[in-house]
Amino acid sequence: MRQLNNLKLLLTISALFFIAVVILAVATELWVILSIGVGFLFGFALQKGDLCGSSAMSEVIIMRDSKKLFGFWIAILTSMILFAIFESLGVIQLAPKKLIWLSALVGGLIFGVGTVLGGGCISGCMYKGATGNINSIAALLTIPIGISFADFGPLEGFNKFLLSFVINGENDNAITLHSLLGLPYWLLVLMFFLLTIVLIYINSKKKTRTKNTIKDKFQFNKIFTKSWKPWQTGIAIGVIAMLAWLSSLPVGRNYPLGVTHGVNHIYQAIVDNNVRFIYQKPQPKAQTNINSTITYIQTKSAQIPSVAVPKYEPKKLSVWLILLSIGTIIGAFISGLMSGQTKLLPKEPSQILIAALGGFLIGVGAGIATGCIIGNILSAWAMFSVGMLIFGVATLLANWATAYFYLMGGKLFNK
Repeated sequence: MRQLNNLKLLLTISALFFIAVVILAVATELWVILSIGVGFLFGFALQKGDLCGSSAMSEVIIMRDSKKLFGFWIAILTSMILFAIFESLGVIQLAPKKLIWLSALVGGLIFGVGTVLGGGCISGCMYKGATGNINSIAALLTIPIGISFADFGPLEGFNKFLLSFVINGENDNAITLHSLLGLPYWLLVLMFFLLTIVLIYINSKKKTRTKNTIKDKFQFNKIFTKSWKPWQTGIAIGVIAMLAWLSSLPVGRNYPLGVTHGVNHIYQAIVDNNVRFIYQKPQPKAQTNINSTITYIQTKSAQIPSVAVPKYEPKKLSVWLILLSIGTIIGAFISGLMSGQTKLLPKEPSQILIAALGGFLIGVGAGIATGCIIGNILSAWAMFSVGMLIFGVATLLANWATAYFYLMGGKLFNK
């Protein structure tokens, strides 16, 4: 009875939270506020399904279990289908990442190693940390430091060097799988959808039922108190990815889910005072009379002596990404409370230090590759970005290699 009352209270708080977000966004016309609601849903779904991209990869080699990896594929496939529908309606314009092959390769390898040491990818550390996993909290604290090392710190020059190795397609467009095959985007999406259906059917035929399974009666409260199956979580995340894209359009952002820069922007807002917050679509610049402007500049320059004063452009921080990341943590926390999984999990100091090191490597890898599993695989694979296919493969291989040596002691399929 007490658990039911707690659930009702949390559901009421969540409903009031969403109502407040919508009312505030409509009243102020600051549509960026909606991203915290999208983040809430994203964090809730991640925690409820325990769907961490890193864990999905490593469980294949450690536990010989591919259910979570399949669930992640369902998230990508659902995103593909919705992207194709909304693109055909003219609501969105596909924005695949370019073929930055060397950045994707190097960043993916570093990122993959970090995900095993840190105990998760960036979104994984967010939802696990929100429910009290000390290792994930330690990793989450060092992730933005690693990103900053690559974007603004000692590795900035190396990062720019890697980014210079880019292969562009026709008219300087990104190279995608459908552009290479000469097929419409929607047709390739349809082909992957049908292929997935066929594979599901074949796999279901291989399973033999030795005993009758008793199905539990549907209960509404179990949606919030019990864990979701990976494929269910995948569908939910795919829908949320589309909602994220739609909510970002009014603020001038043309991309679905991504958390790497949101985490880093929170960190930059705390440690740096030379920042500029971007919360709405840039307004078109007003035309000025160029002749009068030149005359004014010439007059002023004749009066004021020239002094070399270094100027540093403020870092542009996306409020949409910041609120999305905050919402993700809140949603995961509420989800954990509903299922009774929110509690601090003590770890040995050595494990915490390794997790912190892993978080730093995750950040460096994500900074170099311009994104993490969410932005570079979930979102970018759904748009068939060839460059991010390289990132995904590099991350997977590095994840497996690190899991093999670090977690399994070099013994494959250790029982």
